[in-house]
Amino acid sequence: MSFNVISFLKSALANVGAVPVADNNPLPVQMMASGGGSISSVHYETVAASQSDQIMGATGAVGDYLAGVLIIPTTLSPGAVSIKDGNGSGITIFAGGVGSITTLHPFFVPIGARCVAATTPGWKITTGANMSAIGLGSFT
Repeated sequence: MSFNVISFLKSALANVGAVPVADNNPLPVQMMASGGGSISSVHYETVAASQSDQIMGATGAVGDYLAGVLIIPTTLSPGAVSIKDGNGSGITIFAGGVGSITTLHPFFVPIGARCVAATTPGWKITTGANMSAIGLGSFT
């Protein structure tokens, strides 16, 4: 059985709540952001294992939207995953470590936040060893 990332993300986003799923590309999802703003298309960006502060999008900007992060472990003892709003402090969204997971199934961590950092804006993802991630959102 093969794993389809796009189908998984569509399903994960639909289960987050109030996220209508469409069937068009890029990543076929439409969603409403907080404050009533509309995000017409959601993009994804892959983050390899052991990356530090990988920016989501080409440059990142205030207002970029991070819907969530798909975490893809490759061992049962993966490293941690954290996000940053610009140069803010890292926020651990998965601590990782021995015993942190029991299967190698990817899992989705919903975020649902806009970038507000004015200094070096944009969302950044840091991954530990033995795992990769996919940032999902609307990035500049």
